[in-house]
Amino acid sequence: MNSTAMHWTVAHWTVVPARDFARHAGRWQRLHAAGAASPVLAADFVQALLDVFGTGRELLAWHGIGEDTDAMTIVAPSRFGTWDTFQPAQAPVGLWLQLDARPADGLLASLLQALPGPALMVGLTQCDPMLMARPAAGVPSGARSFDYIQTARITLQGSFDDYWNARGKNLRNNLKKQRNRLRQDGIATRLEIVRAPERMAGAVADYGRLETSGWKAGQGTAVAADNDQGRFYRAMLEALARRGAASVYRYWLDGPDGPRLAAMDLCIEGGGCIVILKTAYDEALGPQLSPALLMREEATRGLFDEGRFERIEFYGRVMEWHTRWTDEIRTMYHLNGYRWPWLGRLHALAAQRKKRNSKINAATPAPAAAATGS
Repeated sequence: MNSTAMHWTVAHWTVVPARDFARHAGRWQRLHAAGAASPVLAADFVQALLDVFGTGRELLAWHGIGEDTDAMTIVAPSRFGTWDTFQPAQAPVGLWLQLDARPADGLLASLLQALPGPALMVGLTQCDPMLMARPAAGVPSGARSFDYIQTARITLQGSFDDYWNARGKNLRNNLKKQRNRLRQDGIATRLEIVRAPERMAGAVADYGRLETSGWKAGQGTAVAADNDQGRFYRAMLEALARRGAASVYRYWLDGPDGPRLAAMDLCIEGGGCIVILKTAYDEALGPQLSPALLMREEATRGLFDEGRFERIEFYGRVMEWHTRWTDEIRTMYHLNGYRWPWLGRLHALAAQRKKRNSKINAATPAPAAAATGS
């Protein structure tokens, strides 16, 4: 069956192969513009994810009648009878888009009826409570939510000086000492912001060189111009830059030996926020210098002064350094919907039993090794 023939509607859900996303990107982008959405859910971001990381098994589904759409998602099969939102590692938020921020649990049972096969459970992964409220426990739909990670943001309200003076004394003094040391060594700092689409390929290549020179290279997780991560970031940043919604921050150290690229941020913009997707720095500069933090201070000052955005979003798990920059921390969550409420209760009981058995096994001492005779 070809992709155009594979199209069905159940309970006002329409489901098509996600490889046809480009044909329906206008619908996605209209819904994105109408609701409270993050730039990580923009159509260009989603298209790049599918182009690079899609397997062909993903489905695009939307809820509504005619041109009126109040929810859209991209899901992929996982375990038997289970579908999850398409979630490559490069997507900080699950690919679920809706018109308002009410909980999504009421739509999940009807979505399962629209999905092919024995669809018993659908999981919405990495949900942001700022975009979609977390359902209360024991909702009639039987949906269940689970903590994912804590993530951080900075609200760009007031002046930078007020914000900075509220930071810890150790952070402020440490960065001030680093700047004084650089000046004494005849090194000036320079923050460059790249926005032109034609410069994104070079920016991603430079970013890859910074990342592959550090610890990520040994783990095989670094961005490189010729790997899937590099291809994704290039395509996505070029597409969003054409809309004026992407920026790459480069932090230079200009010294006697010439300019040296010290740190970079890959960012996307929209919905009143700037999202810092990736940060890399030159680890060869040694432990006495924190180029990424120096860059963050100057970039944050610029964002306060410009007044273009309401907040900076970090996404990703809160690290110790985040807590020095902000106390605005929230918990992201996963949401499971079930075809029937009783199935959700059964799944919850099984999870509780597994957790209880794990605690028992952890508390039980290991048997002594048997003695062997000769």
